[in-house]
Parts: sequence; structure tokens; C-alpha cells
Amino acid sequence: MTEQARADVLTEIHGGVGRITLNRPQALNALSLPMVRSLTATLLQWQQDPQVNAVAIRGSNKEGPFGGFCAGGDIRFFHAAALAGDPVLEDFFTEEYALNHLIHTYTKPYIAFMDGIVMGGGMGICQGASHRLVTSRTKMAMPETNIGLFPDVGGGYFLSRCPGSTGEWLGLTGAVVDAGTAIAAGLADHAMVPAQLGPAWDALAGLDWQNPGALGHWVATFSIAGGAYSISDSARIDAIFSLPDVPSIIAALESDSSDWASHTAGVLRKRSPLMLLVVLEQLRRARSMSLAGVLRMERDMVRHCFASRHLGRLGSASETVEGIRALAVDKDHAPQWKPARIEDVTPDMVAPFFVSPWPSQVHPLRHLA
Repeated sequence: MTEQARADVLTEIHGGVGRITLNRPQALNALSLPMVRSLTATLLQWQQDPQVNAVAIRGSNKEGPFGGFCAGGDIRFFHAAALAGDPVLEDFFTEEYALNHLIHTYTKPYIAFMDGIVMGGGMGICQGASHRLVTSRTKMAMPETNIGLFPDVGGGYFLSRCPGSTGEWLGLTGAVVDAGTAIAAGLADHAMVPAQLGPAWDALAGLDWQNPGALGHWVATFSIAGGAYSISDSARIDAIFSLPDVPSIIAALESDSSDWASHTAGVLRKRSPLMLLVVLEQLRRARSMSLAGVLRMERDMVRHCFASRHLGRLGSASETVEGIRALAVDKDHAPQWKPARIEDVTPDMVAPFFVSPWPSQVHPLRHLA
């Protein structure tokens, strides 16, 4: 483990609890490959350590612990690596998705304090948690269509299992949701008051882990009593985002005079048209797939995103590199999507994203069960 990884991922065992703090606040705790490797090695070690009864993970902001969780993967690294043809880019996605699988299948309680920004790769390290805690400061999203990518890190799995067509709405638009909506969507379990996060974190170390009810009592002590959480405009979301294809969805939105529909249509018109169609297909396929199957599919898809050979678009010409350039590198917020219109994307452009570039016996995630 590098010294930088040790600085960016702080770990300790205290009172039978393995405690992880993401400590890269200047980058909103965006995940680097060394951070992914540090998290993986730590979790594997603690899973076998009888002195560790549970794992708790939190982020930090510039003032200290909490206030931020993780804004995703390090997209500037993605951009630079793609332009340089650096094979480390391939390693990042293989190892990140394996880490996501490890968390979903972890054999000990894994408690995620999802305070502040929880987006993209940040969702990948918390959606598999046994206890997903949110606060009034939580801002949750899978905004990948804004950079010509798709909701990966198992996004196909957890978004497709949201109620109704909520997952399609979140995956296509990249909408940012609050704690109540996250709970209603099945993407969080309990809400906490921000001021109680520190005491709750510390109290985990005092639990009697031989008592099977101790963790439930801890949750009841520190969480806000459950309310009637709901998703705003859920009826419209279900009616429109259940339509069979993206052109039908955008047509229905643009024929609806409500403010919500106008806003949503405007958002979709700014996203990558190509990736909107890819994402809808991803989510519809993932609904009937296992977690391991989804992660393998997403590993195939991300290879095609950076090397869209069927479109003759490699490196800087790829939709994803162009999207990152516009958002995070040049920051002109004017991506040149190809095609530029939803109506111009054809099935032949979409289908190859779901063809694996590897035979099954050598797939980089073949070992996932």
C-alpha cells in the first residue's frame, strides 16, 4: 500500500469495529486506484479477523470527519489515462467492481455513514452495506449520463430494483435526491441527524457484539423515527419511464405541460443521447440478472465506453472522454455528443455495448460468484 493510499484511506480497529475514513476531501473523496486497493485489502483482512465484528465507513470534508462521503471515481484520472492509452484504466474498473461485489457479499455488518455527497463510485462502496445511513445533508445521485458514461459500480443492479420506474428516472437523468427520497427508493435504510453522527460512530465501539440485538438497538437509538417517505412525482415517473424506449420517454415528457416534465425533458436533452439508450437497455437487462452478472456486464460496457470500436471512436473521440473533458477538464459544459440527438441513435449503435470483448473463461471478473 502506498503512503498516499494510507493518507487517503484511514483505518483502525476500535472496540471490535473496523473503522474506515475516506480522507481525500480536496477531491470530495473521489476514489483512486490506490484507494480501491487499500479498501479491498483492508476489508479482506478484517473479514478473516475474529477481533473485527463489524465495519463502519465514513467520509470527511475539509473541516474533518463527516459532511462528505464520496463523489465517485477520479474522472480526471480516467481522462488522462484514456488519452495516454494507460492500461491502468482497465485495472481500475476491474478492481473497483470486484470491491463493489465484496461489499455486497460481506459476511460481517458493514455500516455506511452516507453523509454529504454520495455519487457514482461512492454509491458503489455503500449500496452493498447492511446498514445505509443518510442525513439531511445527503445528496445522492448516479449522474454518469452527464459525462457520456452509464451508472456502473453495480448501478444496474441496485437501480433496477428501485420501486416502479424510479431506477430508470435516476439512471437516465442523474437526478440528485435527498435522504427521504433515497429511503423511499430503497437506496438507504435509516436517517440520522448530522449532529448525532459522531456520537453514533463512537458508540459502535461500545456494543456487546455477542448480543444479536445490539446493532438494532444502536440504530433505534440514533436514527430518526421512520416517517412516510415518498418519491415526488412518482406516478408520473412510473407512467413515463416505464415506456419501452428513450424516444417514447422524451416524447411523453415534451407533450406534458407540467413544470416537472419540462424540466426533466430539458435535463435529458443535455445528456449523452447514445448513453441514454445504452442505460435504459442496461437497467432493463439488469432487473433479471444476478449481482455478479450485472458487474460482468458493466465491465464489458465500460470497455466499450472508452474504446467504442464499433463506432470507430477511440481515446479522445469516445463519448466518455468527451463528456469528462467538457465537465471536468476544459469545463466548457458543452460536450459534442455523437449523435447529437436522441432520435438519431440507432439500435446498431447500442447493441455492441452488451457484447463482451472477452471469452467467458478469461473475463476479468470471471471469479465473481
